[in-house]
Amino acid sequence: MGRIAVTILLILSPLLSTDINIYEQNCVKCHENMPVSLDKFFFNYLLKYSSERRVKQALRNYLKHPRRKASLATEELVSRYGLMPKTDLSDEDLRKAIDTYWDKYKVFGKIE
Repeated sequence: MGRIAVTILLILSPLLSTDINIYEQNCVKCHENMPVSLDKFFFNYLLKYSSERRVKQALRNYLKHPRRKASLATEELVSRYGLMPKTDLSDEDLRKAIDTYWDKYKVFGKIE
């Protein structure tokens, strides 16, 4: 009985964590070596765009078409690391990664 449960868990675990894996493999992997963490970028987007819809839209637009004018990174950061390359994620995977990013760092519902 225990083997069956473990087997089912092993089969289902990749399906349950797909969205997190997309985010971890495509966002965290590159940003983990930068001096500014992803949470700092998130709060910059939140300060500028205010709402979940607008933050996600701005992120999606930037990741699909990175331009200096749309970047919220400092000049020093862009000079040292350059702009992000255009994402090669599908629209659906990009949406999942952005949703995971939002859920990880959102402050709404967490402040009492």
